[in-house]
Amino acid sequence: MPNTVFITGATSGFGEACARRFASAGWNLVMTGRRQERLSALKEELQQQCKVHTITLDVRHQEDIQRAVSELPDDFSDIHTLINNAGLALGTEPADECDTEQWINMIDTNIKGLVMMTHALLPALKKNNSGSIINIGSVAGTWPYPGGNVYGGTKAFVKQFSLNLRCDLLGTGVRVTNIEPGLAETEFSVVRFNGDQSKADAVYDGMQPLTADDIADTVFWTASRPDHVNINSLEIMPTQQAWSGFAVDRKS
Repeated sequence: MPNTVFITGATSGFGEACARRFASAGWNLVMTGRRQERLSALKEELQQQCKVHTITLDVRHQEDIQRAVSELPDDFSDIHTLINNAGLALGTEPADECDTEQWINMIDTNIKGLVMMTHALLPALKKNNSGSIINIGSVAGTWPYPGGNVYGGTKAFVKQFSLNLRCDLLGTGVRVTNIEPGLAETEFSVVRFNGDQSKADAVYDGMQPLTADDIADTVFWTASRPDHVNINSLEIMPTQQAWSGFAVDRKS
């Protein structure tokens, strides 16, 4: 019987690419996202390859998470892998100039949504003594940059939550991985810059970023390791991205 993967934020970017990658391998899919029309179109495309169940869901709403999990059809209730992909960055302003509503949105989505979805699916994941929780973090959870403030903070939380969750699940057979991408060209930057495509394009100008398919391949490889192998964390950058030196404010 095919394994079932539960993917949050499946309507674009890494989530959509993961849905296609797992479908190509014959896994059954549970896909969530806020945009019903995109979910429906993706289901129409992928159900030729596998069984697909879609849930219109905003992970910021805990009661909707609980209802979605409790109402999973029998054919999709045996979850093998959870991909916590739903997340976003908003703005790049210095902390004192930020819109705090954007901060709250990132915290509610990247932290609260991820932990509540994980908690809701833990009973299903644990019952077979196998499976995976794969969290989509970011290099921003380790490496700071100007304007990263709360976004970087949320991804640092994902990093530490993943490590501690791994400790809690020792002996259950459930694996935990934090995938930490660097620059990747998806709708991510368009959202971050409030729909300004020119600003989003400038982020990747003159270099070759990662693609959503690059990350989806990595996620699938992680989920497909033998049961005795756990990939704790995996940081992935484009070849043309590295780290800068320390910034120093020099007074004249």
